Parts: sequence; C-alpha cells; structure tokens
Amino acid sequence: MVDATQVTDPCCRHGEGPVWDPRTDRLLWVDMLDGDVLTLSSGTGEGPALSSGTGEGPALSPGTEQVTRHHVDTVAAVVRPRGSEGYLVAVERGFVLTDAGLRPVRRLPELWTDPNLRMNEGGCDPAGRFYCGSMAYDVRPGAAALYRLEADLEARRVLDGITISNGIAWSPDGSLAYYVDTPTQRVDVFDYDPETALLSGRRPFVRIEESDGSPDGLTLDAEGGVWVALWGGGEVRRYAPDGRLDVRIALPARQVTACTFGGPELRDLYVTTSRLGLTDPEPAAGALFRASPGVAGLPVIPFRD
Repeated sequence: MVDATQVTDPCCRHGEGPVWDPRTDRLLWVDMLDGDVLTLSSGTGEGPALSSGTGEGPALSPGTEQVTRHHVDTVAAVVRPRGSEGYLVAVERGFVLTDAGLRPVRRLPELWTDPNLRMNEGGCDPAGRFYCGSMAYDVRPGAAALYRLEADLEARRVLDGITISNGIAWSPDGSLAYYVDTPTQRVDVFDYDPETALLSGRRPFVRIEESDGSPDGLTLDAEGGVWVALWGGGEVRRYAPDGRLDVRIALPARQVTACTFGGPELRDLYVTTSRLGLTDPEPAAGALFRASPGVAGLPVIPFRD
C-alpha cells in the first residue's frame, strides 16, 4: 500500500482530469461542473494550498503550492496542452481553444444540441489526436459516444452505445489503448494503430467488483502499468501489463476520479477527488492528493493542432 498526501484543501466540487504541463512545470485539472480549470504552481512555505474560491486569480496560500482558478465555460470536462500554444478544453458540447493564460480564443462547433448530454473525459493518442467521450446527465445507458478531434479541428465519432465515457490512455509503445465505460465495471483494451487511428480487438483488461468501486480516470506509467481511479472505492490501483493488481493507494475520500504523473522526472502521482452529491461529511473530498509510487509516468502528449 502506498500513502498519499493531501496537497490542497477541498477546492473542487467535482475535481477531474489532471495533466502535467512540462512547458510550465505545473499541474492542471478541472472543477468540471463549475466550468473551471485549476492550476497548481510552486510557492514557498509548508502545508496545503488554499483554493481561490470562485472567479479567477491566485489563492492566498501558505503552502508549497498555490491554486489558481480560470473560468472557461459552463462545463470544463478535461484540459490538454496544445502543440502550438495554449490549451484545448473539452466543454459541455464540444471543444474550446485557449491561449497560454487559459483565456478562450476559439470555440469549435457544437457536436450535438441535446441539453441532456455533456463531455466527460479524454486524452491524446501518440500522434496528438484528442479523444474525448460524453455521458448523459441522467446516466442514460447507451446515450454517449467517443469522439476523436483531429489536427484540422474536425471531430469524428468513433464509438457509440457508451454510457459514461471515462479514462483513455495508451501504452508506452502506442500499440494499445486502455478505455473505461464506467458502468461496465471494466477497463477494456484495444489494439491501436497510431498511423491510421484504428481501434480494434476490444477486450476486457481487468474487471472490478462493484463493492470495490467503479473504474473512472486512468493513466499509464513508463513500464506499461495501468493506474485506475476508483469512484466510490477511495482508492487508486495499479494493474501490471498482464492485468495483475500490484499496487493500491488508499485516499480519505471515496469519490476518486482520476490520476496522472507529474513533478520532477514524472515520479509523482497526482490524484483528483470529488464531493459531488455527498450528503455525509467527508472533509477531504474535493481535494488534490499526491503520492510517490516508485515508478515514473509517461510524458503528456499535446494536442497537435
């Protein structure tokens, strides 16, 4: 069992989608249903950082890190660096391009008009194509889809019949794509061709018991290990490339949403959590955590626009 340290206060209602930006040596993640992108940057002193609340601007922080909040849209589902400059943010019904200061500069055409659907989670393949999936607000089975945004800024639907499109990430050599549709209680794996972007041969990689929580966001390490956040399970798990469970990280928050590697040499694992819908007190829910699991992560692939 690996320990995790709380590094912010519960600054998010629904924290999600962490990513490390090597250009600025900072972590970004989203407070999804508030439409905000948060950044974590180094400061001085000791202790956890304080959130900035609503609006933009830095937190008043006595800690080693400082949280800054940037409002982007009604929903900010996931953020990724762009290859040119700035960031790509998945919003409720599509995508927004921002500048380096996370100010929106271009809104792409909406992918649907149904107000009952929203974007949820995504990531870039080895060639820099951005995959992002949706879900229904009422979690209607089969209502969602997975989309691929190309460098020409055209989005194409690549999977249908999904319920909660969640974590997606690629193996170190790019030949495998790991994917979560949360209600299936599985992490699935596809064969992947980075040249043609063909997903094929979908099959279960691991199955998770409902009593252990539900698979949410995921990331891979440099050895091909798959790290999965368990919503309702208060845990992040590492599965070896053969599907064997070999590391567990317990957190003092049940609703664990996603994880990513960052920090010096990508050896820190950052974990987001949520307090969405909680009716009983859980003081750490919505905070950001960090662990040192003893393995390095993979560098983020920027969206190549």
